[in-house]
Amino acid sequence: MEDLTIQHVDLEMSENLENHKTEGFDSSDALVVRRGAPFRITLQLQGRPFNPRTDSVKIKIMLGRLYAVMPVTFSKTVSSTRWKAYMDQEDLNLQEPSIYISSPASASVGCYKFQLCVFTKNSQRSCTFGKFILLFNPWCREDGVYIPFEDQREEYILNDSGLLFMGTAMNLVSRPWSFDQFEPGILEACLNLLQASPQHQQSRKMDHLNRNDPVYISRVVSAMINCEDDRGVLKGNWSGDFKDGVNPSSWTGSGDILRHWVQSGYSPVKYGQCWVFAAVMCTVMRVLGIPCRVVTNFNSAHDTNNNLVIEEFYSNTGKKLNHSRDSIWNFHVWVECWMTRPDLGSEMDGWQVLDPTPQERSGGVFCCGPAPVKAIMDRRIDLIFDVPFVYAEVNADVHTIIVNEGRVVGVNKDTEKVGSLICTKAVGFPRVQNITGDYKHIRSPTLSSRRSPTPDSTLRRAGSSNGVVVFLTLEKAPVAGEPIHFTVKVINKQNVTKRMKVHFNAQAKEYNHSPSDTFWENHGVMQLAPMEAQMIHQQILPAQYEDVVGDDLINLAVVLEDMDTQEQALASEEFNIATPELIIEVANADSTVVNKQQMATLTFTNPFSHPVSGILSVSGAGLIQHKVQFRMPSLRPGARVEQSITFVPNMVGTKMLQANLSLTNIRSTIRGFKMVTVRRA
Repeated sequence: MEDLTIQHVDLEMSENLENHKTEGFDSSDALVVRRGAPFRITLQLQGRPFNPRTDSVKIKIMLGRLYAVMPVTFSKTVSSTRWKAYMDQEDLNLQEPSIYISSPASASVGCYKFQLCVFTKNSQRSCTFGKFILLFNPWCREDGVYIPFEDQREEYILNDSGLLFMGTAMNLVSRPWSFDQFEPGILEACLNLLQASPQHQQSRKMDHLNRNDPVYISRVVSAMINCEDDRGVLKGNWSGDFKDGVNPSSWTGSGDILRHWVQSGYSPVKYGQCWVFAAVMCTVMRVLGIPCRVVTNFNSAHDTNNNLVIEEFYSNTGKKLNHSRDSIWNFHVWVECWMTRPDLGSEMDGWQVLDPTPQERSGGVFCCGPAPVKAIMDRRIDLIFDVPFVYAEVNADVHTIIVNEGRVVGVNKDTEKVGSLICTKAVGFPRVQNITGDYKHIRSPTLSSRRSPTPDSTLRRAGSSNGVVVFLTLEKAPVAGEPIHFTVKVINKQNVTKRMKVHFNAQAKEYNHSPSDTFWENHGVMQLAPMEAQMIHQQILPAQYEDVVGDDLINLAVVLEDMDTQEQALASEEFNIATPELIIEVANADSTVVNKQQMATLTFTNPFSHPVSGILSVSGAGLIQHKVQFRMPSLRPGARVEQSITFVPNMVGTKMLQANLSLTNIRSTIRGFKMVTVRRA
């Protein structure tokens, strides 16, 4: 009788992808599975059937120069620490026997090759080769990235879209983002990122050994997202000049960035800022199987001298000055990843801060974290990695200093401004989730009230001198096309009449920069009777701010100067202008099915005081294969325009259809999104 040979190995792609929650990677040629769980392959034999009594099978698993050899047994007992292969005797097809391969829950992630050989009693050998990709497994209890709730696994691993929060704590801007982890080529790009890292280039063997550890992987990825020390993905640019690259505000998803990086031969993509760095890192971590979410810290401190004090300087007329190396970003964006910390103890397990934006070096490299969120809450600044730096970002105090001709003429201290709101996208819903209480103890009722911003919230800042208290209040969250109304309340705390100079000053500023020149100011004189309180009402008209501010913020300040004592008091606030969203309506949304054409209509109404025109871009992972663009002609104030599009969904699930209108005559981008549920046909 003819001896047996292996004709083919069936990787049972459909079954394995479903069992390992990797169906989204079906565009990849390779089998994608998760560690700590078995996957099935089937041998198609030629010649005689397999004889369990006289034939044997061995499998060699290889990751670079690391390998493990294991016999295929008939015992289903698997190990969480060793590779194991077995056949199921109760369901054994001798002509097409199935083999189950189980990796340890601590196996290294990466691209594996395997050699499978069948040995007969005549010492004949028939071998075949194959490959598979192994990822972390948050569904496996023994895996260091195990997260116990299914809705969180779906959000932090499988969700390919999300919201990034920007603006200010009292006037949140929700920016839609497509993580694109299941788009063609993205899995391979993320694995290539590990291969391109300095750790892999220096010692492939040590890198492969260390890839079992999510702490190690997260530090590698944090460094590789920026290009300061390596062949990383993104080049940062905060200069405002992006003519030789892409304005960071123009990116709408991670896929274009990662594909561009690979296609350029691992040259850095120009350009990124904090939310782009964080969103791309979130994509990579979700692809690798580590639960990840994007987090925004509003009023984020960069404390260069480690004294937990940020000094801000103003002139005696209310103009903010660039006199300090310390800075406060109106918002800063990083990621949190979920993992155990055996290096620190189980009390530090859970969410870890990782920040790929290049700010300071960690271990000689521009990366940050993983810093346990619990360590930040408990001020465990003795722990690794980078806990002191992140602690300062959310806890520093602000000293506002008024200077006149080189002299300090007033000082105000604020212990609430920094880290006033820390938030992320809610699980399963397109809305904000407040996580400030995970990072810091809420120190006052004022801060507590700020933790749940609403569209109708008002902004209030106070300053004082020995004789006068001044409050600056925005009457409502500013909206594009409407005047900015604000009120100043001045209280004379003394039993003497006071004559006061009053200076108002408004400057445009980017979220991470000192303000530019003054674009609006007002000055006057007021008199206060003993113990009197007065209200001053002011407004800034749209025509005065639209061309200057765009998507930037406004720094508004009022300074009062006692004309007799020269004492000065200041109140200030930084805020953004809310722009209207693009409205997206999907026709017969409840009947959206995979591989069937669907139609959507996009609507925009011009809120500005003059005509606008621009470029409309529409995209959506799993909905639209390539970004679609339309040119929008000039639209007069108050006029409305509609644009219809068709698309053919290619993935089942809840997907994000997003649109961006980049205006050409105002530095502003109008955004909108619609969640679309795609069902099977």
